[in-house]
Amino acid sequence: MRFSATIIGMAVAAAFGLGTSIARADEPLNIRIAWVVPVGNWASIIYEKKDLMTHYGKTYTVTPTHFAGTPPMITALAAGELDIADLAYSSFATAVENAGMKDLKFIADEAQDGANGHDSGQYFVLKDGPIKKIEDLKGKVVADVGAGSAVDIVIKAMLKKHGLVSPRDYTVVEAGFPNMEALLSEKKADLVASVQPFNQKPSFQAIARPLFNAVDALGGPSQFVIWTAHEAYIQKNRAALVDMFEDAIRATRWLSDPKNHDAVVEIAAKIAKQPPANIGYVFTKQDLYRDPNMLPNVPNLQRAVDAQHEVGLLKDKLDVAPFADLSMVKEAATRIK
Repeated sequence: MRFSATIIGMAVAAAFGLGTSIARADEPLNIRIAWVVPVGNWASIIYEKKDLMTHYGKTYTVTPTHFAGTPPMITALAAGELDIADLAYSSFATAVENAGMKDLKFIADEAQDGANGHDSGQYFVLKDGPIKKIEDLKGKVVADVGAGSAVDIVIKAMLKKHGLVSPRDYTVVEAGFPNMEALLSEKKADLVASVQPFNQKPSFQAIARPLFNAVDALGGPSQFVIWTAHEAYIQKNRAALVDMFEDAIRATRWLSDPKNHDAVVEIAAKIAKQPPANIGYVFTKQDLYRDPNMLPNVPNLQRAVDAQHEVGLLKDKLDVAPFADLSMVKEAATRIK
C-alpha cells in the first residue's frame, strides 16, 4: 500500500494535535470510533448497552463510524476525521511504517484470533471442488479483501509455507466479505476468505468447507484487531478516554457473559440483520476471543506483524512494544468492582 506525501503530511499534523476533535470544558468529548464488520467490531455493538455506561453523555459521547476496511481508516486518522481506529495488525504496521505515523499507539484489544481456545479465521474452498490440499491452489484464483490486509497476510503466509508465491503461482482478486459466497459458488475463485456472520449463513455452509485457518498460517494465536489513536489525541483527552474505557469494559464483560447470551444474540441479530439462529456463535468459543479487560496480547501482536514482514509486506521488522499505551484500559479496569 502506498501513501502520498499529502497523507503523510496530514499524519504529521495530526501528531501535533491539528485536526483532532477536542471537547470544550462545558461539553462531553465526542469520540469517533471506527468499525467494519457488524457485531464483530466493538463500536458496532457495545453502544447498544448504554444502560451499563456511567460516563456516557457526561464526559464523552461516541460516534461509531463505518468503514469498508481498515486501510481507509489510516487516511481518516491522518486527516483528523477519526479519533480511534480499530486496525487489524496489518494496517497498524502499515500506518507506522508506510504512512509515517510514528506517534500512533495501540490502546486496547478488540479481537484475538485463536486465543484461549477460541475460533481462528478460516479460509474456504468448495466442498465438492478440486482443491483438497494447499498445493492444489497452484494456478488457481484466491479471493481476499485487499492487498496488505490481515486476510492477505494469512493467505500469503500459508501458501508460502507450501511453496506457492503470488503472482507466480496463483492469482489474487479482491472482494468484500459479503461477496465471497458468490465468488465461490460461481467458481470465480477457488479459495475465499470469509468471516462471521457471513460464513454462518446456511447457503454458505452448504457449499463451503475450511481448508486452513489463521493459526495454521501464523503458527499460533494472533492479536487480530486493536484500537489505536494518535499520542497527541490521547494526551489531550486522557481523562475522558479512561471514562470511555471504563464503560466499554463493562459492556465487554456483559456481552461476553454466558448468562446474557440469549439477550446478546437478539441484539447481534438486529445489528447484523440476520436471523438469531444464524448468529448464535457470538461471544462463545466459536467466536474470536475478546479480553474482558480489553487488554491486547502484545507477543501475539508481534507474531502477526513478524509474519507481515516475512511475506514481504513490510520492508523492515517492526518492534510493536514501543507503540503500546495500555495505561488507560488498565486504569479503567481497576475502577470496576
